Amino acid sequence: MKLRDELPLDHHLATVYRYGAGFCGLVLLAFAGLGFADALSPFDTAGDTIAGMTTNVALSIISTVVGLALLLGALIGGNFASTLNCVVGALFVLSGFAHLFVLDRPANFLDFGMTNVIFSFVMGLVIATFGMYGRVSSKLSHDNPYWVARHPEQAAKERDASAGPEPVESPYVRALPEAKRRRDGMR
Repeated sequence: MKLRDELPLDHHLATVYRYGAGFCGLVLLAFAGLGFADALSPFDTAGDTIAGMTTNVALSIISTVVGLALLLGALIGGNFASTLNCVVGALFVLSGFAHLFVLDRPANFLDFGMTNVIFSFVMGLVIATFGMYGRVSSKLSHDNPYWVARHPEQAAKERDASAGPEPVESPYVRALPEAKRRRDGMR
């Protein structure tokens, strides 16, 4: 089963994915805007700080691209926003680990400091949480569209059980002539 096979369309969780992507995209754009306003050089590692984090123009450009991608996901919404949030959140966490290893080394061309690494971990977890909300849990409710998509047989049984028993036709009704049943509106 592919991930896309179990994503239901037009469900109430889509608003969570949309607002989460929009909020995180705006936070990243604000950080990028502050970085551009300080007019740092593209790969400067002098340690200038914006909002408590070190930055340079290259990091501001990356933040702008990712922020705009999240805003695009918020505009499109639905399953696209959910999947985008999961992917971007995972990339942020991976970026945090990668930059943790290059702190105080020449390979740290984005001028990451420990504050940036922590922000990357936190932002990644927040974005991924918005993407996985209502999708990933061991105790999804049985009316959750993801649970229904993952357990179609049990969902069908529960749907049939909630509909109640089918009406049983009595022997008397079966014995009535067809014409009389039609006239009386019986089936």
